Amino acid sequence: MKDYPHVFQYPFAVLQEKGFELKGHWNENFFKNSNPIVLELGCGKGEYTVGLAKLFPDKNFIGIDIKGARMWTGAKQSLAENLANVAFLRTHIELINHFFASSEVSEIWVTFPDPQMNKVNKRMTSTRFMKLYREILNDQGIIHLKTDSNFMYSYTCEMAVVNHLPVLVQTDDLYHSGLADEILSIQTFYEQQWLDRGLNIKYLKFICEPRDRYAEPDVDIEFDSYRSFNRSKRSGNH
Repeated sequence: MKDYPHVFQYPFAVLQEKGFELKGHWNENFFKNSNPIVLELGCGKGEYTVGLAKLFPDKNFIGIDIKGARMWTGAKQSLAENLANVAFLRTHIELINHFFASSEVSEIWVTFPDPQMNKVNKRMTSTRFMKLYREILNDQGIIHLKTDSNFMYSYTCEMAVVNHLPVLVQTDDLYHSGLADEILSIQTFYEQQWLDRGLNIKYLKFICEPRDRYAEPDVDIEFDSYRSFNRSKRSGNH
């Protein structure tokens, strides 16, 4: 992918030394427009990045992941289809504030993340990440969570409640809720397998409003008991 004009791969050493030249200038110097920027974090094969870009040519979409082998699928497809509103960034999500300036991003999609049931600081909807997202989101920046994990969904719902974040959409059974429009019906590779296993897909959409501080929810949430594809067993005892 090093020759793809819409793929950016920056080792941390280079980032520290030189910074990232598009930070604060994505619209002006790459997309060549003033359209809203939407991120897909942990984009995998880039199904949402590419799918949403086709549905919304008036928005710019950037898929972010550290695993280049997966990302290559979406990068190749978007290049072949000449999607001018798509880019991919290979980096750790913890570093995204090195790539985007304050208020440069309008929306963030978190699609099927590892729930990190034992490690709250690695959980992608934890208060640690909320503070990170706030550094790059505008004041009405939206976060979408789509997950198979009841733990991740329940935790994020509680996090939104505790911090009084406005919830726009909330369902623990997306495909039987009547809410699954053409946007939400885009399915990732792993989502299709989870649906085949009879698992419900959960969806939460909320506004990540600015806060002086974000509080972690103090609640006990039952752990997921099943094994997820390509991940360790989701159980507190393993």
